[in-house]
Amino acid sequence: MKSVLELSPTEAKRHFLQGSSYFNADLPSYLGFDAILKDVEDIISGEDWRGFKRGNPAHLPDVNYRFTANKDGRFAWRPLELIHPVLYVALVDLICDDANWSMIIGRFKTFRSGAVDCCSIPKVSPDQQSHKATQVRHWWQRIEQDSIEKSLEFSHLLHTDVTNCYGSLYTHSIAWALHGLVEAKKQKTSGTLLGNQIDSLIRAGRYGQTNGISQGSVLMDFVAELVLGHVDEQITTKLAGIDEFRIVRYRDDYRIFANSDRRAEDVLKAISDKLRAVGMALAHGKTALHTNVVESSVKADKRAGIDLQDLGEANAKTIQKRLLRIHAFSLRYPNSGALRRLVGEMHDLVSKQTDKPDDIRVQVAIATDIAFVSPQAFPGIAGVLSHLISLAPEAEKKALWEGVIAKMRRVPYNGYLEVWLQRVTAPKGLGIQLHSDEALCKIANDEAARLWNNDWISNTALVEAMNTSRIRTGSASEVNEQVDPSEVELFKQAAWAY
Repeated sequence: MKSVLELSPTEAKRHFLQGSSYFNADLPSYLGFDAILKDVEDIISGEDWRGFKRGNPAHLPDVNYRFTANKDGRFAWRPLELIHPVLYVALVDLICDDANWSMIIGRFKTFRSGAVDCCSIPKVSPDQQSHKATQVRHWWQRIEQDSIEKSLEFSHLLHTDVTNCYGSLYTHSIAWALHGLVEAKKQKTSGTLLGNQIDSLIRAGRYGQTNGISQGSVLMDFVAELVLGHVDEQITTKLAGIDEFRIVRYRDDYRIFANSDRRAEDVLKAISDKLRAVGMALAHGKTALHTNVVESSVKADKRAGIDLQDLGEANAKTIQKRLLRIHAFSLRYPNSGALRRLVGEMHDLVSKQTDKPDDIRVQVAIATDIAFVSPQAFPGIAGVLSHLISLAPEAEKKALWEGVIAKMRRVPYNGYLEVWLQRVTAPKGLGIQLHSDEALCKIANDEAARLWNNDWISNTALVEAMNTSRIRTGSASEVNEQVDPSEVELFKQAAWAY
């Protein structure tokens, strides 16, 4: 498994410019960004992106496109962001310049020798396996397995993570991470300092804001790792001279291993202090100290999910009973990785059904309520529902889907959910037209919709390259009524990484 840090500048550029790197959440097969990214790169490659502008994008709203994914069915939202393609390509070109890439790789190497083991540097698949699936496999091999091994050395495990990591990251800290705090402060107004250039490009798409970076791309995952690596370095300095502890970090998730409450709490304080310097804070409600390292190395929802899987068919012989078990699990562990894994396996099971179940309306109701409680499970639930409802008589299908739509639309602020709701209701045989204000849904319907504010661009060819109709790579109405498990395989494979 190759780390992105092992790539050459050319290989890294190719990796970051893939549509699946530009937006790394699942989308239906008929939506994609590769064509736009390629044409924008062809136009601006080798040129200074500022030569294509007639104003400062940082002074304009909605340069990037933002939409939301609801995390709990109520008031917890995950903002997703499609970076303006010109700014994104300019960022990739800047970061993957030969000299710049060499400097960045050098900084990451200095982060490795400290007190924090980082296990979340993006991985690149050596074959046709998705990059996301590769990252998930790495999660299991490094985080859980290494954590269990540490039970031989340590008696305590303190688990914590960062609140709103991407949304709170102070963008000026990118220069601190690259050049060191002293040098970055000395050159804070320099337009030639690499860290300042990256900072400026990120803020250009976010109305000049210094708080937060975009969420939803492999490139921003990489930038976040750079800043968190700088924090790791600061933590190491803070804890110099202290022994009998170890820190393992997966992105914004920290595991502190120690042999006493006091030592674990001292380390936690150091982490909190250094995160605060770059705008971040720990989620105290998710901070917990355990005295059994083996048990706590595997998340509670995953342990419960394993127990539920082990009950097997003998204890739940009908689809309804299995759905009810998953529903009960969703109330205990909403939006958890284990829940999404169970939903993915239920999708596999339901997809093998060929006869209409007598209790189809009950099954549909239970499955829909699982998604209502845990909206992040919707891609998998959409697959379950598509197979269940496909078994219904033609006269019943529309009414069943309309019931699903009515319920799921009570989930507030969830553009991402609507994209997948459209996927399962769009097939022309169903006779359903989903009316949505979500721009990606309009694009899929072949309607005009603006994603990015292009008012600052002077080059006509560049504006034409970003015609949003080019995101529509196929017809939503022509897709199969049933969502094949392979369409949402990443949903299942990624489940354990959260």
